[in-house]
Amino acid sequence: MKFLHRLGYYLGGFAIGLVFLFFFLGGKRARCDYGPTDRVLKNIRIKERSYSGEALSTMATHQIDSAQIANILNRGKVDFDRTPRGLDSCKTYYISGAAKDRPVELVVENCDSIATILELNLLEE
Repeated sequence: MKFLHRLGYYLGGFAIGLVFLFFFLGGKRARCDYGPTDRVLKNIRIKERSYSGEALSTMATHQIDSAQIANILNRGKVDFDRTPRGLDSCKTYYISGAAKDRPVELVVENCDSIATILELNLLEE
């Protein structure tokens, strides 16, 4: 079999495979949560969330709602340098993001069954 025939069969099969992949995986929102930041944020998002009194008062003062907090937990960045190491039960994470186009930092205590937002700090731009 000539090289051009083999190349044609290969490219034809490859094109059919791409069509099948596009058809089966095109409408799904598949994500790869393999990075450390993505794993921590996903772990916090799937748990029940509670807010400390300080966080609630800051949210009320600056008119930040829970939907904006959820957006920060979707797109935020975790600062692992400030996260205390060696804790077994509840870990504290510093997550930065934006709410109402202002930089915000969340301090989240992530326990086994609940994630508590301890502080909400508005940062200077």
